Amino acid sequence: MKALQISEAKTWKQIDIPEPGDPGPDEVLVRVHRMGVCGTDVGCYLGRFPFFEFPRIPGHELGVEVLEVGKGVTHVQPGDRCCVEPYLNCGKCDSCQRGHTNCCEHNQTFGVMCDGGLTDQVILPARKLHPVGSLTYEQAALVETLAIGCHAVDRGGPKPGENVLILGAGPIGLSAMEFARLADANVIVADINQQRLDFVSNVMGVTQTVQLQGDEQDFDAIRDRGDGRLADVIIDATGNHHSMVRAFEFATFTGRVVYVGITQNDLQFPHAAVFHRRELSLLASRNAMPKDFRRIIQLIQEQKINTEPWITHHAKFEDVPNVFDQWIAPDSGVLKAMIEVSG
Repeated sequence: MKALQISEAKTWKQIDIPEPGDPGPDEVLVRVHRMGVCGTDVGCYLGRFPFFEFPRIPGHELGVEVLEVGKGVTHVQPGDRCCVEPYLNCGKCDSCQRGHTNCCEHNQTFGVMCDGGLTDQVILPARKLHPVGSLTYEQAALVETLAIGCHAVDRGGPKPGENVLILGAGPIGLSAMEFARLADANVIVADINQQRLDFVSNVMGVTQTVQLQGDEQDFDAIRDRGDGRLADVIIDATGNHHSMVRAFEFATFTGRVVYVGITQNDLQFPHAAVFHRRELSLLASRNAMPKDFRRIIQLIQEQKINTEPWITHHAKFEDVPNVFDQWIAPDSGVLKAMIEVSG
């Protein structure tokens, strides 16, 4: 059975792997139709993502078809379209027992810490499949990206009318933007890339944007778009340690800063002058919860989230090694690329 593997940094390799066989109890055999490419996949390909080791078959944003169900599986049946919640938690550790399955102490994210879905068929725990009804496979593959933003916004807890500043207009920042907007917050999106901000305004319909200059102009621009105030909630989706430190300075007194981007750098920030004086709260956001997936599926079905602008590039399975470097180029214009794994 065909699979695509990242064998070493910046190197794709097509390999043959055994077919998965029959699903066991509480398991499901699925055919992978679509895989979405995200920043995690790019970081893995470049050899920069924590928790990833070569060689690895990537693929955690998946739109799949149920082929066969194991004993005890009742919520899906053969023929169902599903999205995949790729955080393979143990169910036994303290975090899992307290309901924080996104923070399992032994988590294995499918396609990152173990081989993933860039292949024809895989077996998954049935509890990790969410039926999507009439949604397309591409919409199903988009759900996990949206879930990351959904959980990040939940962590920040914005109230209606509060200023929510999204730092970084990539896919995760835009997914956070969707849910900040649904919370009736005043959403401001900031990035250094004007092309991305134009997309936010012209395509996604959020007109409060700031092209960051790295100086005092940034504070004036954010206050201007925040009705004279800085941000109540800041969601940093950049993964850039300079941005993550500077985020505190954009927060109003008693504001909340949420880190959803990931960096391997150490962070140093002024405690007394900024963090303590403003009584700020710092929150991390990791993965997403099962309820986020169910909510997003319903929101797409109700057309409260428009998925049409999201998917900007496509490729067939066999073409991925030839196009991937083009996709990750800074001027590529890629928001979300989709790989057609099976027809």
